[in-house]
Amino acid sequence: MLGVKVCVLAFVLVVSFCCFFTLLVSANTTNPSEVNALRAIKRSLIDPMNYLDNWSEGDPCSSHWNGVLCYNTVGEDGYMHVEQLLLPDMNLSGYLAPEIGRLSNLTVVNFMWNNITGSIPKEIGTISTIRLVLLNGNKLSGSLPDEIGHLPHLDRLQVDQNQLSGPIPKSFSNLIGTRHLHLNNNSFSGQIPPELSKLPKILHCVLDNNNLSGYLPPELCNMPSLRIIQLDNNHFDGAEIPASYGNMSKLFKLSLRNCGLQGSIPDLSGMKSLHYLDLSWNNLTGSIPSNRLSIHIRTIDLSNNHLTGSIPANFSDLPKLQNLSLANNLLSGSISSTIWQNMTFGPTARLTLDFENNSLSNILGDCNPPANVSIRLHGNPLCKNASQANIAYFCGYEVGANNASSNSINQSSVCLIQSCPTDSYEYVPESPVQCFCAAPLHIDYRLKSPSFSYFPPYEDQFEMYLASSLNLDHYQIFVHFSFWEPGPRLRMDLRIFPMYPSNIFNTSEVLRVRHKFMTWEFPTDNFFGPYDLLNFTLLSPYSNVVFESSQSSGISNVALTGIVLGSVACVVSITGLFAILIIRRQATSYHHLSRKRRASSSLIKIDGVKDFTLKEMALATDKFSDSSQVGQGGYGKVYKGILPDKTIVAIKRAQEGSLQGQKEFLTEIEFLSRLHHRNLVSLLGYCDEEGEQMLIYEYMPNGTLRDWLSAKSKDSLSFVTRLHIALGSAKGILYLHTEADPPIFHRDIKASNILLDSKLNAKVADFGLSRLAPVPNDEGTLPDHVSTVVKGTPGYLDPEYFLTHALTAKSDVYSLGVVFLQLLTGMQAITHGKNIVREVNMAYKSGIVFSIIDNQMGSYSSECVEKFLALALRCCQDETDKRPSMSDVVRELENILSMTSESDISLPDSTATHPESLTPSSSSAHVPKYVSYDVSGSDLVSGVIPSIAPR
Repeated sequence: MLGVKVCVLAFVLVVSFCCFFTLLVSANTTNPSEVNALRAIKRSLIDPMNYLDNWSEGDPCSSHWNGVLCYNTVGEDGYMHVEQLLLPDMNLSGYLAPEIGRLSNLTVVNFMWNNITGSIPKEIGTISTIRLVLLNGNKLSGSLPDEIGHLPHLDRLQVDQNQLSGPIPKSFSNLIGTRHLHLNNNSFSGQIPPELSKLPKILHCVLDNNNLSGYLPPELCNMPSLRIIQLDNNHFDGAEIPASYGNMSKLFKLSLRNCGLQGSIPDLSGMKSLHYLDLSWNNLTGSIPSNRLSIHIRTIDLSNNHLTGSIPANFSDLPKLQNLSLANNLLSGSISSTIWQNMTFGPTARLTLDFENNSLSNILGDCNPPANVSIRLHGNPLCKNASQANIAYFCGYEVGANNASSNSINQSSVCLIQSCPTDSYEYVPESPVQCFCAAPLHIDYRLKSPSFSYFPPYEDQFEMYLASSLNLDHYQIFVHFSFWEPGPRLRMDLRIFPMYPSNIFNTSEVLRVRHKFMTWEFPTDNFFGPYDLLNFTLLSPYSNVVFESSQSSGISNVALTGIVLGSVACVVSITGLFAILIIRRQATSYHHLSRKRRASSSLIKIDGVKDFTLKEMALATDKFSDSSQVGQGGYGKVYKGILPDKTIVAIKRAQEGSLQGQKEFLTEIEFLSRLHHRNLVSLLGYCDEEGEQMLIYEYMPNGTLRDWLSAKSKDSLSFVTRLHIALGSAKGILYLHTEADPPIFHRDIKASNILLDSKLNAKVADFGLSRLAPVPNDEGTLPDHVSTVVKGTPGYLDPEYFLTHALTAKSDVYSLGVVFLQLLTGMQAITHGKNIVREVNMAYKSGIVFSIIDNQMGSYSSECVEKFLALALRCCQDETDKRPSMSDVVRELENILSMTSESDISLPDSTATHPESLTPSSSSAHVPKYVSYDVSGSDLVSGVIPSIAPR
């Protein structure tokens, strides 16, 4: 009997464990049908950067797609189901596979800002759970599927900036949960369906820049939640503005520019919330209604119509008005100065009054408006007999203040004598502690349909809105630069800083902030309107952040019941079995890793490059002691080592968990093993053993150019020595572009990647981010660029490469031009949030350029400095075609050097006393604990007015 009981107990334990293990395995495995769907999606996409190569074939969402988010959730069947598919801005092409419809639990599909062609698969309309469809910024064509109109939970449909055509489906009247409909910048045609008026939750209807025609449905006034309607640049030829629109009391913005409208302007006094009105470039006639407008209104643009009569008095009591444009009409009579006299202007407020090309005869009242007011009167009769004082001033083509804006850094001048530790750190503009340095997140952001026309008065309010949405403090958000694009749309460079006293975000915060932007979880703000996320490229030190799948830890009720019942009986047995399983898995993983390491080592056996052992490296560095460390970078630490034959070497050791290390490791070995030039650093060997990765270089006793230009450097470089360093660097890069086989684009030229030997000869280093130049295509033509993800260092990156992802030889020219400016000024590429290119350009145009030349450079020929400076600024032109080639750069530097005296070349007395100097990818020879990172991303140029102090 005892034996039977033991057998029964054993059976129960085994069965319980099997149930537990089966449920556990299924709860960590993606549904097989969805695995096949994801495989089909992968096959349909062309991925030039091989983003999807790391995708696990067995369980796609158990691993990241090298930066792609593939979120899962657990279903009632115990399987993981794909919930979010986020692949924005990855340079993908190809088409969207119809198998996407099999992802039946999908809530977010995001393929924004790629090059995907073909049509939108109708199968998307079968995913009843979907909440966000974000396909804007591609090359999609064809019509919108009717099936999309039957998605009950769709909140946002963004298909703008594609090549879509055909009518807007009437089925969209069923989108009862949709709040955002963005169809702008396509070729949609036909009538706006009046049925859309049935939509109860639509907030923003953005349909501008299409081929829509017919009449404007008066029924749209019945949309109870509508706040923004933007229909600019369509073809409603002959249609009139329905009088019912004047009753839309909750509307913030009505924009009907260039729509072929005729008739008169209806009474708009019922629009109690109106902030923005644009009816310009139509064929509207009659007089401007004299009814009182909303006191909230900021912009009124009625220009380029056929309006007659006088300017009504109701424009004189609009306290928040920023822009009143009545130009190019048939208006007559007088202008009342009460329009500006009744306003109270704050320090950032501005009012533009454009009355050009009418029949206005005079100004009633004071003709001395405040400085905040810009008036344009050209083309009116009053300009011909300007008897009143100051009227002639307004009759020219004066256009007022520039509409671009830039925040200047609100830090005390005490910060000017300090510097942040690396190029990736900036002063936090509004930090509670003065001159505090931190590494921000850089975000390229655009307001798609704002309800204002001048941003500075609302920058602070906007920053507070973002801070509140992200659960951050106000000082952590900073609008670094903003400018208006056609639309008008407001584009800006945002900086988000970590909270003091941290100077870097942790990974979870990076993921949280990015997820907020990527999934539109901000509360809706009708004043700022809908936004575009154009770029969330992670710069150093966040370039190694991996967006791992966020798998739910929750388990279905069915699975939970089985687990609870089984676990009561077999907790001890399961613990023991799991212990055995874990030990075996660890052993298997270890052997697999060892095999993988041995395999990778066998694959990179290269002639002339020695394969060192870990033991040899430990002996060379006294077991990697702190006294041997001479620097640290994003890849890892750098050590000075002495080999058995007394050769002094620099050893770059990858830090544990360096997620980009393997690729950069192999890239650097591959490139440097076949590159031989006196101005390129030499690779002597590598170590790839027992989970360690090391690169062994020739030792460069004088460290990096960044060290020598640092304010902390005790030594200085003469002007001629700087020219030689510039020429050596240019020759090294010219070799990469023209003589290497195949040619190479470096992609990360910066002062910390230019090393100096014992005689201060320059050698270009760090090829971890380099890319092979393009090869001839099937037609035999040679493309001039490589399409690739943006990588590099803030302040050095080619702005055109940042915007287009097209990497060219001229991208390296731009980066080297920044180095030239550093050689001349001693400044960092980014100082206190200011970009060196913009700063030097402003000083150059202002005629004060010699005031920013590095005063540690000694005596120099002003003619040579001017030529060198002119060359540097040509290299840093925003437009690629305006930059010289690298061969032209070398030739010009040689000409400048020929004008100098060789006796001017001198080595500092302490040249031989730099045993601690840094080596490839390090940051500071004199302060080895400073960190310099390899990064991905770019920095938008600053627009600040120069406030420059030479070192």
